[in-house]
Amino acid sequence: MSTADLSEYDPSSVPDAGRMRFGIVVSDWNSQVTESLLRGAVNTLKKHGVTDNNIVVKHVPGSFELTLGAQFLAEYDDLDAIICLGCVIQGETPHFTYICQGVTNGITQLNLEYNIPFIFGVLTTLNMEQALERSGGKHGNKGDEAAVTAIKMAALQREME
Repeated sequence: MSTADLSEYDPSSVPDAGRMRFGIVVSDWNSQVTESLLRGAVNTLKKHGVTDNNIVVKHVPGSFELTLGAQFLAEYDDLDAIICLGCVIQGETPHFTYICQGVTNGITQLNLEYNIPFIFGVLTTLNMEQALERSGGKHGNKGDEAAVTAIKMAALQREME
């Protein structure tokens, strides 16, 4: 099991994002966790120069809907990257596996089909305790990590153009 702090990074390694625009699609399922992921992502984007006007947040019912929500954002807004935030917790049925595979494959497909980065910020944990530990608890916040990744990938794309 990872003990890394998802919020730890060298701020000087993150490019200035003051002229970038980001979309965030967040699942309402497990909202105690996902709202914390959202706060982490937004705060990290702002820390690196992104203004409120350049952060578009859209909510979807569950993690499975993240991919379509992200596709809508890509098609209807001019964004440098889209962050997908969700939380899937293991249950007693195979549902967990199907949802995790579907979301992972869907976000991968979006990365290949569109000309912007889609960032996987979905927690896949065994229980609520692990989810809370990774959404602002002792292991940091996956939302922070997703925002840093979005900035770095958007900067890479700009560098390549």
